[in-house]
Amino acid sequence: MENFNATNFRHLVRIFSNDLPGDEVIALALTRIKGISRRTSISLLRAVGIPENTRVGFLTNDQVERIEEALADPLAAGLPEWMLNRRLDPETGETTMLLESELLLQRKTDIDRMIRKRTWRGVRHSRGLKVRGQRTKSTGRKSGSLGVSRKKK
Repeated sequence: MENFNATNFRHLVRIFSNDLPGDEVIALALTRIKGISRRTSISLLRAVGIPENTRVGFLTNDQVERIEEALADPLAAGLPEWMLNRRLDPETGETTMLLESELLLQRKTDIDRMIRKRTWRGVRHSRGLKVRGQRTKSTGRKSGSLGVSRKKK
């Protein structure tokens, strides 16, 4: 474990519009960014050439810039195409890596498209039911409790 009293230690490091705590390992800290899994973060760090067990607070400005550049264009950084989270987009046909608000907006757009087309998944989404084939006989009840009510006297 590094010496936390070092003069080059930063308690908060801003990477891709997220404040990451300085005492956390970089491989785990990158997973706080929505759209990056642990596997993706480790592969990204290996592609950029930063050790995975480095604490975020000890990263240099150059290393932070390399991470941000790799997040902006992961294919150029050396990540394989199958590791990106938006493969073969239905509108453009491209494979991209979406992060943070772009990912949330695209997910909402996809659900709205399914609802508009009245696909099975779209109908399930619009009715607020389970979408992925789970059982619904005894689970997934969002409303108030169902049961026997007592007769009024």
